[in-house]
Amino acid sequence: MATQHPTYVIGDIHGQFKRLVGLLQSVGLIGDALQWTGGASTLWFMGDLVDRGPDGIPVIDLVMRLQAEAAAVNGCVASLLGNHEMLLLAAYRFGRRSTGLGSSFLSKWKRNGGNRKDLASLKLEHLGWLANLPAMAHVDDHLFIHADAPLYLKYGRSVQEVNAAIKDLLRRSDSLAWEELLEDFVRRGIFYSDRHGEVLAQRFLDLYGGQCLVHGHTPISYMLGCQPKKVTRPLLYAGGRCVNVDSGLYLGGHGFVSRLPFSSEEH
Repeated sequence: MATQHPTYVIGDIHGQFKRLVGLLQSVGLIGDALQWTGGASTLWFMGDLVDRGPDGIPVIDLVMRLQAEAAAVNGCVASLLGNHEMLLLAAYRFGRRSTGLGSSFLSKWKRNGGNRKDLASLKLEHLGWLANLPAMAHVDDHLFIHADAPLYLKYGRSVQEVNAAIKDLLRRSDSLAWEELLEDFVRRGIFYSDRHGEVLAQRFLDLYGGQCLVHGHTPISYMLGCQPKKVTRPLLYAGGRCVNVDSGLYLGGHGFVSRLPFSSEEH
């Protein structure tokens, strides 16, 4: 009987390079030299690798390198596209061009925690890698999305359609289309509202597939109304249909790496 290789998930990193290293080392996925030691394991990042923290580009560099190292030993490292990846790409592509809402893409990125060092350090390989990140993914029987927001419904009726539509958008210099998507990313918490949240989560799962929806984007401490340091595990909610893995690292949370399947215990 074949051995099932484990799948790990980590939420929004936001430039917290040193803390990311500690978390990955704590579960044996990287070694002292920051090399991949996870073998044939799978590791998924939920997006928002950059902004709000000091070391966004080093985080990207690490994830890109681990992706190659893992692939060489039949493992897998992957990441979703988060809104902060889009903000960084928009600041690079459009700069001071107006968003149509009384500001520029550059100022919008800065307001959302943009780090000038990250923008100055962007290379062509970073740009290409970021622009090809998927917006959604099926992982085992889970549906992975970055944001607990309805925006995906505007871009397709399947995971493949959504990913193709957003990749096409990122290839074009249609500033209005970029601005609309960034504005849609502002929404959060749509599945965390009594019965309506459960119904909407089930709608997503019925449409895109999967038994459980996994996301980041909204720090768990915001949803629970607690201090970020009190968050030590994923939040299962909406009748078990949703899992939030955003530990709030940039807010001072300790962070965690989760292994699928998630515990059935709810907060």
